[in-house]
Amino acid sequence: MMGLVRAVFSLVALALFLLPGLPAQWLSLKLGLPLARQIPFLFHRYVCAVIGVRLHIHGIPAAERPLLIVSNHLSWLDISVMSAVMPLSFVAKSDVAGWPVIGTFARLQRTIFVERTRRSTTGRTTRQMAERLVKGDPIVLFPEGTSSDGNYTLPFKSALVGAVEKVIMDRPQQSSERISGHQDAMIQPVSIAYTRLDGLPMTRRDRPMTAWYGDMDLGPHLWALLKTGAVDVVVTFGAPVSARAFANRKVLTRHLEDRVRQMTVQATLGRSDAVRVDAE
Repeated sequence: MMGLVRAVFSLVALALFLLPGLPAQWLSLKLGLPLARQIPFLFHRYVCAVIGVRLHIHGIPAAERPLLIVSNHLSWLDISVMSAVMPLSFVAKSDVAGWPVIGTFARLQRTIFVERTRRSTTGRTTRQMAERLVKGDPIVLFPEGTSSDGNYTLPFKSALVGAVEKVIMDRPQQSSERISGHQDAMIQPVSIAYTRLDGLPMTRRDRPMTAWYGDMDLGPHLWALLKTGAVDVVVTFGAPVSARAFANRKVLTRHLEDRVRQMTVQATLGRSDAVRVDAE
C-alpha cells in the first residue's frame, strides 16, 4: 500500500512541475534563451528528489570546453541522473524521437538523434555534435549503443568518439566559437552505478529494478521504480583526455571503455570515496 501511495504522489508531484515547465522550455527554445539549458537541469534535479534518487558524485566534471562526456548506460533513469549533475544534452538513437512522452522530453532537452543502422548519417551527426560542443554545450554519448543490465559494461563503439575530435579540429574557428582557447575537444569518461535500494546494497537480483534493458516495457518499469524506496546512484568522473594523445579513435575508445569499466566496478563494490550527495 505504501508503494502505491508513493507512486501516485510522485506522479502528481511531477505533473505539477511539467504543467508550467514544458511550455516554458518550448518557449525558451523558440526564442533561443539561455534558460533552455537551465530548465531541464532543474527538472531532473526535481525528478531525482521526487523519486528518491540519492546522487553521490565522485570526481569533478571537467571545466574545459568543448567537452564530450562518454558514459556507460543502464536505464532511462540515467538521463535524469546525469542531467541533475549539470546542464547538458545527449546523443540518442533516432527511435527515441518517436517514443511517446520520452521523445518529446528528449527533443526539448535538445537531444542529438543518430540513426545507428545507417553509417551514411554518421558524418551529419558528428558535425551536429561538433557544432554544439564548440558552442560550449557538454554532450553525453553512450557508446555501448544500448543499455545493459548493470552487471557488465558492454563494448564501446568508436564511430562517434574520435570523429567528433576530427571535425572540431578541421572546422574553421570563428572568433565567436572559440571556447577557453581550446580547439580540440576534451573527452571525459564517466561511470554510472546504482548501488543501493532502500538503503540496502543492491544485488544482481535487484538490478532490474533500476536497469532498463532488452525487451522491458517502459511503463511497468517506471511504475515499479516509483513504488520503490530510495535509490542510491554513484556517478564517477574520470580524468578528461584529448584525442590527440592517442594513436587513433579505436585506441582512444578502448581507453575510455577501460576507465568506465574500472570506475563502475569500484563503485559497485563500494571501493570509491564519496564526495557529496547532491540530490535527495
